[in-house]
Amino acid sequence: MKRFSLLTILLLLSAFICLGAGTALGSNGNIDSSSLQVNLTNQNPDSARPGETVELTVSVQNVGNNDLKDITVTVNPEYPFTKLSGESLEKGISYLNARQDDDEGGVLKFKLMTDSNASAGTYDIDIVTTSKSGSGSSSTTYTTTQTVHLDVRGKEYAQIVTIDKANIDIAKEENLDFIITNTGTSPLKNMVVSWKDPEGVILPVYSDNTKYIKYLDAGESVNVTYTVMADVNADPGLYTLDINLSLEDYDSNEQTIRTTAGVFVGGETDFDVAFSESDAGEISLSVANVGNNIAYSVKVSVPKQDNYKVSGSSSTIVGNLEKGDYTIASFDVASAQAVETEGSTGRLGTAKASAEGGNLTAASVEGNPLKVQIEYTDAKGERITVDKEVELEMTSSSAAAGGPGASRSNSGLSSYLPYIVLIVLAGGVFVYRKKIQEKILARKEKKSGDKKPGNKNMDVRLQETEK
Repeated sequence: MKRFSLLTILLLLSAFICLGAGTALGSNGNIDSSSLQVNLTNQNPDSARPGETVELTVSVQNVGNNDLKDITVTVNPEYPFTKLSGESLEKGISYLNARQDDDEGGVLKFKLMTDSNASAGTYDIDIVTTSKSGSGSSSTTYTTTQTVHLDVRGKEYAQIVTIDKANIDIAKEENLDFIITNTGTSPLKNMVVSWKDPEGVILPVYSDNTKYIKYLDAGESVNVTYTVMADVNADPGLYTLDINLSLEDYDSNEQTIRTTAGVFVGGETDFDVAFSESDAGEISLSVANVGNNIAYSVKVSVPKQDNYKVSGSSSTIVGNLEKGDYTIASFDVASAQAVETEGSTGRLGTAKASAEGGNLTAASVEGNPLKVQIEYTDAKGERITVDKEVELEMTSSSAAAGGPGASRSNSGLSSYLPYIVLIVLAGGVFVYRKKIQEKILARKEKKSGDKKPGNKNMDVRLQETEK
C-alpha cells in the first residue's frame, strides 16, 4: 500500500513537472502556437539609386506550431523611400502551415521609389505582419514588426558649371578656368578633364589639354586652370570648345560626360599716337593700330583741356584701321596760355589774335602733352575709348607760324618778299649812279673855271673818271 502510494505520488509529480516545462517553453517562444519569420531575401539593384526604383523580395515563414491564416505583410517606407505609383505597400498570404522548413513559406515583392536627392548610405524600413490562428471565438490575432536595412548608392554626376572667361584676346596668354561641380550625391574619383577647339584657333600653352582630379566630394567644386592663347592670324568671332569629363562610378566603371562651351576670340586693340608735323598753326598726328584686332569706325578727337585750344572741328573720323595700319589726323591747335597772356594786354590787335588763338611756341608746348582721344568699335560691336597723350615738338620756323593770324600775315609777306628785295636793290643802284653823276658834273664845272696851262695831267684824270 505504501509502495503504491509512493509510486502514485512520483507519477503525479512527473506529470506536473512536464506540464510546467511545456508552459515555460511556450512562454519564451521556443514552442509557440504561432511564430512568423520575415526576411529580406533580395534587393534589386543591390544598392538603390537616387531617382530610381528598388524592388524588395520578402520571405514569410511560419515556424510555429499552429497554422496561420489571413496573413498581411505591410511595408512602411521612410525617407528616402516612398510609395511607387500603381504599386501596393500591403500584400497578403491566405494560409501558412505550421512548422515550415526553410524552402517553404510565402514570397512577396514590393517596389519603392528612391528620392532623387538621396545621399549614399544605409536606411531602415519596417515590415509589419499580422496573422490569425484558430477559428470562431477562440481565434487569435498576432502582429510582428521586422526592421530591414536598405543600401543607397549616391548619384555620380558632375557638370562644368562655369567658364570664367567669355573672351580671349588674340596672340595673348590668358588663363582659362573651368569650374567643375559634383552635383551628385556620391563622391567622384579619378576624374579627367580635357577640351579641344575643333578649328585649332585656341590652344593650351605650357601644358597639354588634360587635367586630373583625384577626388571630389558631393556638392563640392574645383577649379581647373589652363593657360591658353589664340592664333595671331585668327578671325575675330565665336569659337566652340568641346569638353570631355570622364569619371569612375560606384562600380569603378568609367563614365564620360560631354558638353560644349563658346568662347569669343578677339576684342580690344591699342593705338600709338605721335606728333607728325606742324604748319601754319595746324598740327598733324600719326595714329597707328598697334594691337592685334581690327578697329572699326575710328574717330580721333582733341578734347577740351587747359593748355590748348582747338579752332574749327575738334574731331575727325578716319574709318577702319586694320592691325598695323596708320592714318594722319590734322587739327588747328593754339596755345591756351598764349591766348590768356595776349588778351590781358588790352590792345585791339592782340585781342583779335587772342580770339583766333595764340601761337604755339617751343616754350608753350614744353612739358604740356596734348591729350588725344580715340574712339572705335571692336569686333564684338562695343564702342571703346582710348586716351593718349602726345608730346608736341616745335621748331623756330614752325613756332613763328604757330597762330592762324600770324600764319596768314607771314605767308602773305613771304609771297612779296622777292619783289621787295628787287625794288630795294634797284633803288640802291639808282641812288648810287645819281651820286656819281653829281660828282662828275661838279668836277667838270671846276675844271672849266680854273683851267690853267700845265694841268694836262689833271685833265687826263678827269677824262678817265668820266669814262
